[in-house]
Amino acid sequence: MSAAVSSAIASAESLPRRVAAADILALVKPRILLMTLVTATGGMSLAPGGLSLVTLAVLLAGTALIVGAANTLNMYLEREVDCLMVRTKDRPLPAGRLEPRVALGFGVGLAFLAVPLLTFGLGPAGPITGLCAVIAFVSYVMVYTPMKQRSHIATWIGAIPGAMPALMGWTAVSGRVDAAGLAVFSVLFVWQIPHFHAITLYRLRDYQRAGLATLPGARGESATRVEIVMYALVQLAVSLTLYPLGVCGPIYLVIAAVTGLAYAGYAASGLFRGDARWARRLFLASIVYLPLVYGAMVVDGRL
Repeated sequence: MSAAVSSAIASAESLPRRVAAADILALVKPRILLMTLVTATGGMSLAPGGLSLVTLAVLLAGTALIVGAANTLNMYLEREVDCLMVRTKDRPLPAGRLEPRVALGFGVGLAFLAVPLLTFGLGPAGPITGLCAVIAFVSYVMVYTPMKQRSHIATWIGAIPGAMPALMGWTAVSGRVDAAGLAVFSVLFVWQIPHFHAITLYRLRDYQRAGLATLPGARGESATRVEIVMYALVQLAVSLTLYPLGVCGPIYLVIAAVTGLAYAGYAASGLFRGDARWARRLFLASIVYLPLVYGAMVVDGRL
């Protein structure tokens, strides 16, 4: 591991410092990384048990490291595919601004730091939180990333690491995986299915050009719209389970019901004649929906 990291540092030093720093930072996908830190903090705040600044600091540092490692190695493995897509061709590796071995060494180094920190830095809750981190890392890098070119089922695999930071926050405080923690995890897990399907509908040609498997490419746009509506309704149902499980109160219940019905209603409006414009709007609606629901969850859960 040290040799790989040393090699990465040496390679980075041979590049212009501003370009190298910016491009290495881009490898961790900062916006996605920030979102995972927010969801991890939310999961921690909702979990039963006392909050500790030390636990929060270790959780955020470990989550940032493991997510940064997964994102970096994802970029390393997909560097040739990224060359073929409009939205990814300017990333550091396909654009040729960084050598692949820099990304490989950087990603491996982050992972080797993350797992021990989470496993041994959170006291009795560390082993279960570290295991969650390993599951997220392996499912994203070793399963989801190569599977994207073979089957649209990869969407489901990719949703696991996307939702795992919330469960890591929960386990860091509670030290266990229980029904309430899994309900919080499920809200984020299910949300990703219609969200991603909407992207594939309005960017289908881009995905096809890159050779990535998608539901509309495999089963057609009509089947994709049906699945979007179905999982928008599942999203509504899952979000409401937090109330009877005692995670959140009536304020959250009202917000989750209203926003969930609105989201599912807009998804249903495109069931028979949804076009690329509808899919893009649904994608944007999903980006608005999640912060509203998750924010209400966290605020009401702490009242």
